[in-house]
Amino acid sequence: MRTKVTARYVLGHLNGHHVLLENACVVYSGHTIDYVGHDFTGPVDQERHLGDALLMPGLIDLDALTDIDHLILDSWAGPEQAKGHQWSEDYFRNRRTDVFTAEERQQIREYALIQLVLHGITTYMPIASEVHSEWAEPLEELVGMAETSRRLGLRGYLGPAYRSGVNVVLENGERSVMFDDDRGREGLASALRFIDHATGLNDPLVNGVLLPCRIETLDLELLKATAAASSERDVLVRLHSLQGLVERELILDRHGVTPLELLEQVGLLNERLLIPHATYTDRNPAVHGEDRGDLARLANSGASIIHCPLTSMRYGSTLDSFNAYKDAGINISLGTDSFPPDLIRGIDAGVQLAKILAGSNDAGDVAGYFDAATLGGAHALRRPDLGRLKAGAQADLVAFSLGDFRDGVHEDPLRTLLLNGTARQAVLSVVAGRTIMVDGAIEGIDLEYWRSKGQELFDKMRRAYSGRDIGNRPADELFPPVYARLER
Repeated sequence: MRTKVTARYVLGHLNGHHVLLENACVVYSGHTIDYVGHDFTGPVDQERHLGDALLMPGLIDLDALTDIDHLILDSWAGPEQAKGHQWSEDYFRNRRTDVFTAEERQQIREYALIQLVLHGITTYMPIASEVHSEWAEPLEELVGMAETSRRLGLRGYLGPAYRSGVNVVLENGERSVMFDDDRGREGLASALRFIDHATGLNDPLVNGVLLPCRIETLDLELLKATAAASSERDVLVRLHSLQGLVERELILDRHGVTPLELLEQVGLLNERLLIPHATYTDRNPAVHGEDRGDLARLANSGASIIHCPLTSMRYGSTLDSFNAYKDAGINISLGTDSFPPDLIRGIDAGVQLAKILAGSNDAGDVAGYFDAATLGGAHALRRPDLGRLKAGAQADLVAFSLGDFRDGVHEDPLRTLLLNGTARQAVLSVVAGRTIMVDGAIEGIDLEYWRSKGQELFDKMRRAYSGRDIGNRPADELFPPVYARLER
C-alpha cells in the first residue's frame, strides 16, 4: 500500500544534509520511502493531511528509559542524602532481592515503551535501573520486552544489561563497588544468547546489542570479554562511562588509568562503542579544565557518544561543550535517559546550556542537535537508511503539531517547536511504514489503565528504597517533599 503524508513543513534530506520544505509531502510504500518533495502526482492508496505540523525523521533515542523513572526521586539530593539511594554493604551481602515480580517487570517495560511511542521516538536502545533488581536483567525479561516492542511497532536495539559489580555504600559510609565476578560472566552469556534469539526472530525491528552497565561495575576480564564478543560478532556495545567523578576516582584507584584509557586498553574504544554522557573528559572543569587529548582520542576511535542534555542538567552537569565535541569530529547522538523521553525538551536544554557555557547566543547549534537526534543516531547504529526522509530510506517518520494557539508564531518551525513546544505534540508516528500512533492514540492501548498501573509500580519502587538504605530510613525521609505535607 502506498501512503502520502502532507504537512506545512517537511524536514527532507538532500546531499547529506537536512533541508526544510514547505507545503510538501512524503510518500512511502512497504517499509521504505518512495518520494519526498512538493509535486508527487502518482497514485496512492491512502492520504493523510497534517496541516500546521512539522513532519520529520523519526527520533532516535539511544539511552531510552524503559523503566519507572527514579530521577524524580534522586535528582535533588546532596552527597550524604544520595548515599541512601545506593545499595548498602549489608544489602549486597545478605538481603539482595527483586523488588518486582517478573510480571511486574514486563508491565514496567510496556508502560515505558508506550511513553516512547507517544513522544515521537521510533528507534531506541533501552536503559533500566538495576537498583531494584536482585542483580541485573535476566534473559527472559528482554525476550518478553522484545515481544512487547514488536507489538507496539518500535525499532529496538536490545539486550539484557549485565555487570560484575554494584555501586554500594560501605559500613564506614564510603562509596565503593562490590563484585561478584560469576554473575558478570553469567550476564554476558545471557546477552549473547539474546543476540542469538534476536537473530532467530528475523525481524528487522529487533536487533541484538551488548548493553553492559556502568564501566566501574565491570571487572577487567568482563570488559575484555565484552570487547572480544563485540569484535567476533560485529555487534554494538553501549557502556556508560566518562559520566562522573566517583566513576573516575574508582577507575583510577583500581586500574591506575582514566576511564577513557581503560576503554582503549581492553579493546572497546572503536566504532562499535556508544558512550552515554561522556561529560567527564579532560576538558571538563571538574577534571583538568583543558583539552589534553581526550576529544581527539574519542574522534579517532570512531566511537559515538550519547548526549543526554536534559538528564545531565537535572543532575547538575553538562557536556563541555557540544560544539567542542562536534568540532573535534566526534559523532554525537542523543538519549533521554530519564523521564520524560522527550528529545525536544532535551534539545532545548542542550542548546541553552551551550549558550551559557560559551557566553554567546550563537553557540546554540539547533541544527547540530536535530542532526544528533536523527543522523547522529543513525551513524552510531551504522544505519544510513535511518534518520532521514529521502527516497530509499526506511519509512520512519514523526510529526509534531504546530497548530495550537499556545505554540505561538511560526518563524522557523524547528525553533518554534524547540522554544515553545514539547514532544507531547507528536501527532503521528510511523516505523518501517507501519503507523503506530495517531493523535496521541495507540491502537489497543488503554492509556488510563497504564497511567494507573505506572503509579502503582512507582509507589512500590519508592517504598523499597528503605530496605537498601544503610540507615533503613523511611521513603519520606529519603525523598522529602517540596513542602511539608499535612495529613487530613
